[in-house]
Amino acid sequence: MRGTVKKQGFKKARESRFLYLMFILPLIYFIVFKYGAMAYLIIAFEDFNAFKGIFHSEWVGLKWFRAFVEDPYFWNIVKNTILLNLWMLAFCFPAPILLALMINEVKQKRFKKFAQTISYLPYFLSTVVVCGFITNVLASDGLVNQLIGALGMEKVSFLMEPGWFRPIYVISELWQGCGWGSIIYLAALSGVDQQLYEAAAIDGANKLKQLWHISLPGIAPVISIQFLLTVGRLLTVGYEKIILLYNGATYETADVISTYVYRRGLIEANYSYGAAVSIFQAVIALILVVSANRAARKIGQTSLW
Repeated sequence: MRGTVKKQGFKKARESRFLYLMFILPLIYFIVFKYGAMAYLIIAFEDFNAFKGIFHSEWVGLKWFRAFVEDPYFWNIVKNTILLNLWMLAFCFPAPILLALMINEVKQKRFKKFAQTISYLPYFLSTVVVCGFITNVLASDGLVNQLIGALGMEKVSFLMEPGWFRPIYVISELWQGCGWGSIIYLAALSGVDQQLYEAAAIDGANKLKQLWHISLPGIAPVISIQFLLTVGRLLTVGYEKIILLYNGATYETADVISTYVYRRGLIEANYSYGAAVSIFQAVIALILVVSANRAARKIGQTSLW
């Protein structure tokens, strides 16, 4: 009996050998560039010297962590990071859900595919291209200011005003990522039993009630998981777009932890400092995810673990 089970197992493995081969490359990537790189986080506790290496550099303990917390810019960059992520949470998190619900209601297949394609395309644009487009459109002589001038109003220096940075960043992220983010919700909606909609229609429920009582509860577990993952990124913002958009005039609201680490860790070649800040972010993210996960488990049935 045991021999038969083993033979069946080997047969299935042989039949699925191409799937295993496809899995090998991503596995190697994660081992080398994700888990392997974690070994170098030890430099956060050293005064790292590239010539001495990680094993011979001077051990300084929590020096760089203290330096980061005591830095006069600390509270400002933490505040900017959290506020920017809260803006993202308020606008960019629900937008893909709403888009997925609207696309799901489209019955004409050609228009549905067209709408999906149009919404996905911005995601594949390079960050440099997107930022170049934003810079040209919002420049002092750009399209937006030309329209404002044509209406007889005073032109606005969008890219030089600290108060405009967050709206510009969030709108660009919303435009670029909304369609792509809706894919996971569309996949979840495809798993909702269609008989529930038919039964609701027979009972006289309109489209709005069907969305509220069938569609949203059907994808609630996915929304919950995505929300928990988003909460874990409250202290993390990608620096690429910010670096391409910000300038000295907007540092007050645009400078976040990732751009600060870019300057201190890479530009100034203080790799130990950058590693210490990365560990700080990771620990805070872990605390946030664990706390949010416990809250989600108490409120509902969905959690990450």
